[in-house]
Amino acid sequence: MTDKIPFVMEHANEAQALLGPKDEVFQAIEAELAVALTPRGEELIIQADTADTLELTKAVIKTLQQLVKKGARLNESDAISVIQHIKVGKGDELLEHYERVVFTTNKGKPIRAKTVGQSRYVRAIEKRDLVFGIGPAGTGKTYLAVVLAARALKEGQVKRIILTRPAVEAGENLGFLPGDLKEKVDPYLRPLYDALFDVYGVEQTNRLLERGTIEVAPLAYMRGRTLEDAFVILDEAQNTTKEQMKMFLTRLGFGSKMVVTGDLTQVDLPKGKASGLQEALHLLEGVDGIHFEHFTSSDVVRHPLVKKIINAYSNELT
Repeated sequence: MTDKIPFVMEHANEAQALLGPKDEVFQAIEAELAVALTPRGEELIIQADTADTLELTKAVIKTLQQLVKKGARLNESDAISVIQHIKVGKGDELLEHYERVVFTTNKGKPIRAKTVGQSRYVRAIEKRDLVFGIGPAGTGKTYLAVVLAARALKEGQVKRIILTRPAVEAGENLGFLPGDLKEKVDPYLRPLYDALFDVYGVEQTNRLLERGTIEVAPLAYMRGRTLEDAFVILDEAQNTTKEQMKMFLTRLGFGSKMVVTGDLTQVDLPKGKASGLQEALHLLEGVDGIHFEHFTSSDVVRHPLVKKIINAYSNELT
């Protein structure tokens, strides 16, 4: 079946934005929906096998056009996200997410929640002092937490950012590794640095690290401290022990926020060791003032293959 819809944008760069870099937006739609898209003058020709697919494709294109008019810079993951939201009747919700810029990086890059789950997560962090983000890789758990920490610091809500991870492979004792503390733990904390570099840039991140405004340290170095006026993020929390998780959560001080992220399908603890994140979920879910956001593969905003891999492994494990 064939139909056509208007393909008129106010500016030439809007039409290119709709296509995406190297036409990847249209290519993703064609691959996901098994359709053919052909821009022809001021119209877009859509070829689909069924009337339902044709209507779905038209709805996807129209939603993407609205996102472009709101200033979104579309890519392949945006196209996949729009398709998924429209399939479950949540296209309007997605438009609402894009209307709100969570943070603008030092390079002028606007950061938005791209899924319903991400939007709930952002709102929860804004309102609560302790939030858990649990789910698979690529759902933006840690990245969005770092973004919100940067915003809180910029707006004067906190005085510092503290990022921490359990260094599972080296255990609690890192002393046998060569070099100073930074050299010992950097391999384990690299993903946190990557998020900071994207938000702040390398130079500003390094300045904030030198001043102590941002601290990146292994979880073992949180023991005995009270963390006040800080935005504290615990990443890879599935690799904490029960004792470590209790220790970390009880560091929360006045004027602080804590975000705990992890993926319960990626536990690297020794066999027989229970995950502190799993126990926290069991003990604390439902406690007033604490929010648990459970992400699924529908919240993945990495390469579309990541979502398929996650689903394949999930099906194998169930």
